[in-house]
Amino acid sequence: MKIEGNPRFGYSSIVSRPDFTWPDGKRLAVYVALCVEHFSYGTGMGLAYSPGLSHPNSYNWGWREYGNRVGGWRLIGLFEEQKLPLTVLLNSSCYEHCPELVSAFSKRGDEIVAHGYTNSEHPNGMSEEEERKTIEKVTKAIREAEGKPPAGWMSPGAHPSRHTEDLLAKAGYKYTLDWPMDDQPVWMKTDGGPLLSVPYPHEVNDVPMVILHDGTGQAFADMAIDNFDEMLAQSEKQPLAYGITIHTFIVGQPFRLRQFRRVLEHIQKHNDKVWFTTAGNIADHYAGQFPPPAGGSNP
Repeated sequence: MKIEGNPRFGYSSIVSRPDFTWPDGKRLAVYVALCVEHFSYGTGMGLAYSPGLSHPNSYNWGWREYGNRVGGWRLIGLFEEQKLPLTVLLNSSCYEHCPELVSAFSKRGDEIVAHGYTNSEHPNGMSEEEERKTIEKVTKAIREAEGKPPAGWMSPGAHPSRHTEDLLAKAGYKYTLDWPMDDQPVWMKTDGGPLLSVPYPHEVNDVPMVILHDGTGQAFADMAIDNFDEMLAQSEKQPLAYGITIHTFIVGQPFRLRQFRRVLEHIQKHNDKVWFTTAGNIADHYAGQFPPPAGGSNP
């Protein structure tokens, strides 16, 4: 079998890279990505809490809709209480479906990251032209609502196509969250020029932990805290970026929210060592210190 190489970036060991710091000399950057999603009723794809049931599936749709009606608001309250920013991964259809919720994030100054139109469809499966038009539609909706285009992208279902990065760079995006392969940002090659990959968690993420592996809210909180403590210690050797991914309809459930509060309170105890920020700020700071290398990707 011939092993195909990845055309976007080459191999690079974290122990052999130049040293740097985050703002104020801090070594660990932390952000929370909150997925705010809208799903088609009776059709399409989407995370299943009751797999095997045919459409229309009121139980499954209602579980996910809880995040827009209740869970998202509870999480806004928690982050207001903790005085912390959010990186909001937004299905742009939410501007039509739950504009009041999206507006609340905007008023807080949270970063809005493009997360496709709806999680009922994934880009991997679209034609290149269909995907290009979807990116244009999503970008336009966010630009018109927020007064500026989104800098970052996360594909619905974390499932980009072979064309996604090329299309994003051509559309003016600065970074992507689709590649969970590092604890530092990585420059990628695309047909539209360099695109930065910002570390995104596919482990410290409530979907695999809670839904796929049947983890409890307490276990998810313990994992997030353990990951933080270990990365804080490791950041003495290399500066690192730590993300936590949550969904309004998963961690937004009251019993999980109570456990997640424990995570934020733990991180807050280390404010002197941690830069709690957004994915976009991480991308900007890294790009300011390390412009795209010749050829467009890291060695």
